[in-house]
Amino acid sequence: MVLTMTSSSSTSRSTRTWFVTGASSGIGLALSRAAAGRGDTVVAVARRAHNLETLTREFGNRVLVRAADVTDQAQLDQAVAAAVEKFGRIDVVANLAGYGLFGAVEEATDEQARSIFGTNVHGVLNVLRATLPVLRAQGSGHVLQGSSYYGQTAHPGVGLLAATKYAVEGLSDALVGELAPLGIHVTLVEPGYTATAFLDNLDVAPAIGAYDGTVREVQKALGALPSSAFNSAERVADAVLAAVDAENPPRRLATGAHAVREMRAALTTRLAELDSWAPVSESVDQLVVA
Repeated sequence: MVLTMTSSSSTSRSTRTWFVTGASSGIGLALSRAAAGRGDTVVAVARRAHNLETLTREFGNRVLVRAADVTDQAQLDQAVAAAVEKFGRIDVVANLAGYGLFGAVEEATDEQARSIFGTNVHGVLNVLRATLPVLRAQGSGHVLQGSSYYGQTAHPGVGLLAATKYAVEGLSDALVGELAPLGIHVTLVEPGYTATAFLDNLDVAPAIGAYDGTVREVQKALGALPSSAFNSAERVADAVLAAVDAENPPRRLATGAHAVREMRAALTTRLAELDSWAPVSESVDQLVVA
């Protein structure tokens, strides 16, 4: 595939082209709408393109809709080629496609585990393989990696979902150092509870009675959350725009007080344990004999 990109000088600093996966609903849709609404151009990508017709009706030629499954590298490559052909470049990659799996770690079937890793981790890698050649050739860009506050903490019932987000966080931390010298920013987006169809679309593992006192209790608690506990996808999109517009974008952007609180508690506990066990940890070092 041969890509021909316009130089960075030909694009206004205030105008960007976005490549958004998972654009048919939730944060992906809200971000696509917010970006196009402020005058940016958007390549909206989802498995079913007909779900994105509202964007083309709303914003016309500022939005290019493409059907692509993030588990299919060829489809993503074709979407990127179409993006460059129409808009000349890609400035922001919003790598947001993904879904959740609820259940105890033991309860998740092998098929369920492989499927969620296929979308949430391998799908993320596929998007990077398709888009990074464009950003590298430009010498600029911003990659938004769709994570969650579950990329920093976990509780009963979300082990497989958290495992995929921890994986994305790990590869993204490495990606920061790899892409920074090339002029490309990386930001992990870590939403808390957000009013999307995410919970409605959860895959659920077959139940094992031994986990009724933990996993099922968490499930009940989540089901009992009031609507006020969920932030709007539009406000999350506004926060993401602020991060992209910042002169020094954050490596991690948590959204919502719940996410901030839970992540701070997890990090504080982790650091305290590291310090508490430091004498034992450091006792394995090779002694230096004077």
